[in-house]
Amino acid sequence: MNKTAGFFKKITSGSLVVQIMVGILAGIIIAQVAPAAATSAGLLGSLFVGGLKAVAPILVFVIVAGSIANQKKNAHTNMRSIVSLYLAGTFMAALVAVSMSYLFPTNLTFAVPNPTATPPEGIGQVLHTLLFKVVDNPVHALVEGNFLGILAWAIALGFSFQHASDGMKTILNDISDGVSSVVKLVIRFAPLGIFGLVAKTISTTGFSALAGYAHLLQVLLGSMLIIALVVNPLIVFLKTRRNPYPLVLTCLRESGVTAFFTRSSAANIPVNMDLCKRLNLNADTYSVSIPLGATINMGGAAITITVLTLSAVHTLGIPVDIATALLLSLVAAVSACGASGVAGGSLLLIPLACSLFGVSSDISMEVVAAGFMIGVIQDSAETALNSSTDVLFTAAADIASQGGARAENISV
Repeated sequence: MNKTAGFFKKITSGSLVVQIMVGILAGIIIAQVAPAAATSAGLLGSLFVGGLKAVAPILVFVIVAGSIANQKKNAHTNMRSIVSLYLAGTFMAALVAVSMSYLFPTNLTFAVPNPTATPPEGIGQVLHTLLFKVVDNPVHALVEGNFLGILAWAIALGFSFQHASDGMKTILNDISDGVSSVVKLVIRFAPLGIFGLVAKTISTTGFSALAGYAHLLQVLLGSMLIIALVVNPLIVFLKTRRNPYPLVLTCLRESGVTAFFTRSSAANIPVNMDLCKRLNLNADTYSVSIPLGATINMGGAAITITVLTLSAVHTLGIPVDIATALLLSLVAAVSACGASGVAGGSLLLIPLACSLFGVSSDISMEVVAAGFMIGVIQDSAETALNSSTDVLFTAAADIASQGGARAENISV
């Protein structure tokens, strides 16, 4: 009995990355060796997708509301400047993702037979749908999975609860932690779910589906590299008027590498705080900006949401004009700020963006599952970009506010 308990404890506490890789390989093998069994294994994938559909709405609601309610104001810091950099960087990341998706469109393979969607007739219909979803009844929004309504109510209640008592804020934190624990439990079954999805997909469609995922991963990583090595340095240069690359490369090396393996911006906060101290930044500033950045500075998440959403839209043959693409960038940027601190949190916000184009919940959740298939690399790279940018923008704002004399004291 003790040996059995020890075996299950070892599995549940093991590396999720390794387990997902094993699940992918096992799915490929069983699809080739026993196609009939692979079809039956698809039940595991369906259960996993169902679990995601069940937990995603409440996750978005409590995480966003709790995060906004517990934000602390500090008039003696450069937080306004840093938050502006966070939001600008996240929006630019979404724009780059839109551009890359236009240049290198991706086709996905869906298990849903003859998937269809009702495409919006231009930006007017999109805005009409957006406005009416925003004012939806909160209970109805949660039941129906209306992520736009959920996000709107979470933001409104979050700002309202900023004036609540500390006890109420503690309750919100406890609820957020509880939901995050449930999400982590669902994510622990990702290896089994992905095993079933890979086995069923390959047994029915062959390796062509995996080729689509490889192309999708290339678009994602390419977008993140452009942000990390081109866009972010440009933003820092405009802010500081000095060569940004020593600071950019330092942040990527000291923060990005550890975040790549921890796959959690929250877990990388101590690393970032120590790096800010070694960079001789203002302690009153980075003690607030680093934890806040782990919540709202989500350029990598914005890229993931945008690229995967446009992949689904392209696969379904839905046309996207420039105005709608800009609206998607804005929605992705706002959604990314509510991304969960757990691995793969940004993937659960994809249905919100997909809903702009009339994509059904079943298909959008298949897109989420496709994201988990490439999540071993995608989520690691996303977290590395997010976390390293927290320090980068904090340092840029500190340099700009203190002037050249302060900049000379910052060692990179």
